[in-house]
Amino acid sequence: MTLTHEQKWDRFWAEVDVGLCWEWTRSITYYGYGQATFGGLAHRWSWTWLVGTIPEGMVLDHLCRNRRCVNPDHMELVTLAENKRRGYSRNAINARKTHCPANHEYTQENTILRRGTRECRTCVKARSAAAYRRRREAAHN
Repeated sequence: MTLTHEQKWDRFWAEVDVGLCWEWTRSITYYGYGQATFGGLAHRWSWTWLVGTIPEGMVLDHLCRNRRCVNPDHMELVTLAENKRRGYSRNAINARKTHCPANHEYTQENTILRRGTRECRTCVKARSAAAYRRRREAAHN
């Protein structure tokens, strides 16, 4: 049985709890996004019906950080890369850091990329000098 546009619309709203966030109350995906019973992600259906199409290469970022939310006012069209940068994964958090743990600024001149991670050139030099001193002292004892 194929549902009409109106039937999908009615079924969609029957599964939404409207408050500050419009919370999807039915099934969710493994990642916590609302799963529409007629197929697809609920927030994408909401955006498409209420705002318009989602352009190729763009994704919806939940500004409210609530993956169950289907309120298009709480979403923004961004690239996948931007969506990942805004996230809370370890990589996203580290990418936003502007200083190393010793509070040296990550600048182009003071940053080394090693094994896919940033390292502070000042700290690398200090660790190398300390290791050299330890080896030298051990050789003289």
